[in-house]
Amino acid sequence: MADTNTRGRVLTIILNYKTPEMTLACARDALREMEEIDGEIVIIDNGSADGSYEKLQQAAADQGWFADGRLRVVASPCNGGFGAGMNIGFAIGLSDGSQPDFYYLLNSDAFVQPGAIRALQRYLLAAPRVGLVGSFVRGTDGESHCTAFRFPSIAGEFEGAIQTGLFTRLLRNSVVPMDLPNEPTQLDWTAGASLMIRRSVITEIGGFDERFFLYFEETDLCRRAMKAGWQTHYLPTSEVAHVGSASTGMKTWQRTPAYWFDSRLHYFTKSHGRLYALLATMALVSGSLLYRLRRLVSDKPATDPPYFLRDLISHHLRCLFKTPISQETTQPVRTQTVPSSAEEPK
Repeated sequence: MADTNTRGRVLTIILNYKTPEMTLACARDALREMEEIDGEIVIIDNGSADGSYEKLQQAAADQGWFADGRLRVVASPCNGGFGAGMNIGFAIGLSDGSQPDFYYLLNSDAFVQPGAIRALQRYLLAAPRVGLVGSFVRGTDGESHCTAFRFPSIAGEFEGAIQTGLFTRLLRNSVVPMDLPNEPTQLDWTAGASLMIRRSVITEIGGFDERFFLYFEETDLCRRAMKAGWQTHYLPTSEVAHVGSASTGMKTWQRTPAYWFDSRLHYFTKSHGRLYALLATMALVSGSLLYRLRRLVSDKPATDPPYFLRDLISHHLRCLFKTPISQETTQPVRTQTVPSSAEEPK
């Protein structure tokens, strides 16, 4: 399992979806941090279909970023979601046709701070059992973002919904978001906003499961890596500033999109089976109802988008009779060779 290659070449993958100006700012910071690292950057326009690809190509050319072969811009023919876009990056590899030692996943709305990429690279070089390592992420307003998590569970769904100190204390080992560690720490999973992955992990378990359009894809990848014997760590000395939800608009959702419910249900069904997924939904519903009862006698704020419970229940009922996906019979999605035409969309 251990990767004995110590060259440490890094392929930084930045995914753009209709945010070309922000992506260019992200790439500018990443190029600065990659100056002394053996590796390259690839920007993938994830089927924006709004002129983003052309804007990125033109701006990169104007900045002279193509001159030394350290940056490429390619286009996906469609928007398959976060995991599908990153899988393209895994398949592309380096411009000379070889493969990197590490993939560095960087959100287009995340801006690497000095030494952030180097810190992740050195950490993986020094820790051969660690397959994935994520950064400390703060908002552009300076507030810390939680990127240290436990795997979701029935108890975790109930605790997250009921939002009561008593249950949080009783179920403390199931609370999904963790207190941010001050030291490098092993955890269950971390966010993909700034995440370095050993190539050996992708070679062994495959890339992202593309059935997750958005959300839960990193959770699933880290869980599959854990089952294969790889550890996921959090490194607070690697820091990025993150706008957050710039492409998805999560902060302004007026209603939870269907793909969130799809991803959540797919994760629980794939990881634990159909019955467990049903119990997890029941735990989420019961916790949410109890929290609503608390709101009747207190000034607790609403924390879910409108119609959340109605949409959750109706979505699960619609999916009850679909063919279940089990962990034992589902193979991880493997990276595929990207045709050269992906770089020149028609």
